[in-house]
Amino acid sequence: MAIWADENIRLLVQGITGHQGQFHTKAMMEFGTKIVAGVTPGKGGMEVHGVPVYNTVEEAMEREPNASIVFVPAPFAKDAVIEALDAGIKLVVVITENIPFHDAMQFVHYAKYKGARIIGPNCPGIASPGKTKIGILPNVIFKEGGIGVASRSGTLTYEIVNALSQAGFGQSTCVGLGGDPIIGSTFIDALKAFEKDPQTEAIVLVGEIGGTAEEEAAEYIAANVTKPVYAYIAGRTAPPGKRMGHAGAIISGGKGTAESKIKAFEEAGVKVAKFPHEIAELIKNDKRI
Repeated sequence: MAIWADENIRLLVQGITGHQGQFHTKAMMEFGTKIVAGVTPGKGGMEVHGVPVYNTVEEAMEREPNASIVFVPAPFAKDAVIEALDAGIKLVVVITENIPFHDAMQFVHYAKYKGARIIGPNCPGIASPGKTKIGILPNVIFKEGGIGVASRSGTLTYEIVNALSQAGFGQSTCVGLGGDPIIGSTFIDALKAFEKDPQTEAIVLVGEIGGTAEEEAAEYIAANVTKPVYAYIAGRTAPPGKRMGHAGAIISGGKGTAESKIKAFEEAGVKVAKFPHEIAELIKNDKRI
C-alpha cells in the first residue's frame, strides 16, 4: 500500500502546456503515473505527450481524474485549485511557489470544507515508488520499500531518499509538505497515515527551523505513534534573528529553533541525525527495523 497516492491515481495536470508542465508530465509518466488529462485555458484540443488538453477542469472530468497537480503561476493558482475542488477532485498537489498567504488560506480551508486534501503549496509533491508520482521529485532516487518520508524541504528530501535507497531502504511513500507558513497537509497528517499504512515500517521526518510543526509532531508521536521515527532538522547553524530558506522558516519569541525541535523529538523517542546521510545509518543500526 501507500499513503494518499497509489496505483489508482488518475491524474489531471493543470498548466500542462507550460515548460514545467510539459517536462514533469513526461517524467511522471516515466515513473508510472497514469495521467488522463491536462488543462490550459485556450489550449483545448491540443495534446502533450499524448495527453489530451482541455480548456477547463469541468470539461476534463470526462476523463475521470481523481487527483490534480497545479503548475499554474502564482497569481492564478488559487483559482486553479478552487476549480479542481469544485469539480470534485479530492487530492490536489500544488507545486507553485510564491502564492500569497491569503490565497493559500482560502484554498486550504476550502479544501477542508470540500473534504479534499491539499499537498503544498510550494512543495515537490508526493511519490509512492512502484505506484505513482504526483510532483517534481527525481525519478532515479526512489526504491520501493517500507520507509515513509515526510518533509518540509524539497532538496533535503532528495538527498535523504537517495541515501536511503543506496543503503537498501526503499520507501512506501515520500511526501513533500511544502515550506510555506500555510500548507494543506502537516507532519501530523502524514504521521497518522503512515501509522495506519501496513507497508510503512518506519517513518522519517525532515524538518527545518521556524514554526512549531516539529514540536507538535513530537508531541503527537509520543502519544500516538508505535513505529520507529527518525528525523533531521535543517538550520542548526542559522544566525539568530535571521530567516533562512523557506517562508515558513521564521523563528520568533524563542520558538522554532533547531535546538527546541531536536529536544522535542529526542524526548519523544525520535532518533535525530546531525547530517542528512546519517538517517540511513540510524535505521541500519536500529534493532527495531
